[in-house]
Formats: sequence, C-alpha cells, structure tokens
Amino acid sequence: MRLDDDIELIDGLPVAYIRSLKAIVISDPHLGYEAAQAGRGIFLPKVNLKSITEALSKALAATGAKTVIVNGDIKNDFSTVAADEFNELYDLAAFLKVKGASLAIVKGNHDNFVDRYRESMGLKIYAEQMAAGGYLLFHGDALPDAVPKGTHTLIMGHEHPAIAVYNSVGKKEKLRCFLTGSYLGARIIVFPAIGYFSTGTEMNVVPEDELLSPVLKRLDMGSMKAIAIGYGATMEFGTIAELRRAASLHM
Repeated sequence: MRLDDDIELIDGLPVAYIRSLKAIVISDPHLGYEAAQAGRGIFLPKVNLKSITEALSKALAATGAKTVIVNGDIKNDFSTVAADEFNELYDLAAFLKVKGASLAIVKGNHDNFVDRYRESMGLKIYAEQMAAGGYLLFHGDALPDAVPKGTHTLIMGHEHPAIAVYNSVGKKEKLRCFLTGSYLGARIIVFPAIGYFSTGTEMNVVPEDELLSPVLKRLDMGSMKAIAIGYGATMEFGTIAELRRAASLHM
C-alpha cells in the first residue's frame, strides 16, 4: 500500500519502505523480550527474532532496500544489554549483512549501552533522531530536539499503536496500525511495533491522557487516520474519532 510516491507500507507487515532513502523502517523490535519475561517467571516461546527476520526477509526481497532503520527500542532491557539481547542483536546484524543490507538504529528509551557494539557489529547509531531527505525519525518517548528546515515527514514509534475492531456479534479484535496525521506543520507517521509480543495500545479505546508519548498528547488524535495490519493485508480504517464512535457501540 502506497502512502505517496516515496513511501510504501509493505502489505500485512509493520514495515515501510522509503524509496528515496533505499531504506526499510521498523520500530520497537524489543529483542531479548522472552528472556526478560523468563527472569520474571513468565516463560514464552522464542519467536520474536524469528518473526522479525521473516518480515524483513519479505520486505527486503520486495524492495531491494540497502538499509534497515530501527526507529528505537531495538532491545528490551532498560538498564543494560542482557546476554540474549546481545545474541539477538548480533544475529540480526549478521542476517542483514547476508541480505546485503546495513543496520541503522535511532536510539529509544530502552537502548542504553547499545553504542558499545557500533564497531564490532557495523552499526550506525543515532543518539536521538535521524534526519535524511526531508524525513525526521525519532523514537517518540520525548519531543524531537529540533525539526530541520525542509522536513516534510516525521516518523516515530514508542506507542505501539493498535485499534480495537468489532464484528457483527460484538467480538473484539486488536489490530496493529500505523497512524498518520500532522504535527509541527509536517506529516507524522506513527509506526506499530514489529516485536511479536508488543501487540499495542488500542488508540480508539484508551483515553488520551493515558498515552505514553508526549507527542501524541499534543496532537488532535481524533483526526489521525488508522491504517491497520492483519491477515496479510494493510487497510485504511478511517479516523480515530470514527473508530472511537464505532467502539462506543460495543462498550
């Protein structure tokens, strides 16, 4: 699904391709998630990295992208780089190298200490935001430091957006979604998490004052459009205001 002549959302995946940058963009992989949960006594199948590499493999084959940009929270632990995070980061970098793509990381609030692997893994790391070709990528846990002149599109993650949709008998289903709208005179695109277990925040159900991102608290959320992902497809679902009204009929 094309957003415009330069941005393509890869059908059925929380992945976008920016043609002018020859780059795939994803957000919030949260590598090492299963091990972190195991440390809390919650044991999950190790499927996160496999799910991510399968999605990237499809996107790389479809686009021929030369770079994969992770827009924050490539890892899960806040305080350090746990062993499983290191191993999965290494495996992801090695996977992309075989595919002929480099890995760039815009640091998110979970990405402390990832800088130490810049040289050994051949990573490009941006401390808070990345500006290129009229795009500004920042994770979204904080407001962007500055918006360079000529920026036409802001890209963020962090919130893990999703929507709640209901069938004819009122059964609810959660679908990850992209959000599109405007901010600071530019278009903004909020990415869903690519992490397998990060199913997201139901933007048409959760009150706005409970959202995590300070950016989203400054937007007219009702006017933002949701583009949902599910069942191998990517489809527009209307505005958050329209989806809130639909959800209210079942609550």
